[in-house]
Amino acid sequence: MTAAEGDDDVLVLRSVVKSFGSTRAVDGIDLTVQAGSFYGIVGPNGAGKTTTLSMIAGLLSPDRGSIRVGGVDFAADPHAAKQMMGVLPDRLRTFDRLTGRQLLYYYGVLRGLRPAVVESRTADLARAFDLTEALGRVVSDYSAGMAKKVMLAGAMIHSPRLLVLDEPFEAVDPVSSAVILDILSTYVAHGGTVILSSHGMDLVERVCSRVAVIVAGQVLAEGSIEEVRGELTLEQRFVELAGGLSDVEGLEWLHTFSG
Repeated sequence: MTAAEGDDDVLVLRSVVKSFGSTRAVDGIDLTVQAGSFYGIVGPNGAGKTTTLSMIAGLLSPDRGSIRVGGVDFAADPHAAKQMMGVLPDRLRTFDRLTGRQLLYYYGVLRGLRPAVVESRTADLARAFDLTEALGRVVSDYSAGMAKKVMLAGAMIHSPRLLVLDEPFEAVDPVSSAVILDILSTYVAHGGTVILSSHGMDLVERVCSRVAVIVAGQVLAEGSIEEVRGELTLEQRFVELAGGLSDVEGLEWLHTFSG
């Protein structure tokens, strides 16, 4: 552990770089996330948010730099690092021909839990996420909100220290969003840590304690919500950092309307 790292830092990224061919998707990112925090990552499409979260989750390996989870160097002991995390990736891909109950059982035993523990926790999670009646149905029949909830339940079943969530509220109805947010807030209040990406600036501003704005693979601003937004709203500050509004000159023809 370096002098810059604290005992309560559950996630530390230092000089992390990732390229795809000639495109540098992540360009020397440093992040420090403390335990018991709700940490937001925002940025325009293609900014490197998903690539960053994928490296934190162990789905991609960085070309350079280091990632530590709970004091464990990811490169040195990826199994131990992954054991401390629950992951909800963007663009849900899962075994959707399984029932909800079968999927959660699979998640649980994959994490090394005993079958009786998996069954007990499945019942608890289903009640919390309002999925009890849906457990017997195949996941392919779920709505987008229900699919997101069952996958988040699967990410939490082994009681991880850190949740890595890529767009957890995308395509989710307001009722499901409220349920998910309530569960995550309680999890953080009891010492868990959430790092999430979102396009919903209002939501990030409302629930996150700290935020990083990533543009073109670099962190352009990082700190508490108040520090990053200054006198603006978070959305206004984000637009400012991301390069401002698009240029609409040349679209005058659009206002003439056809016949």
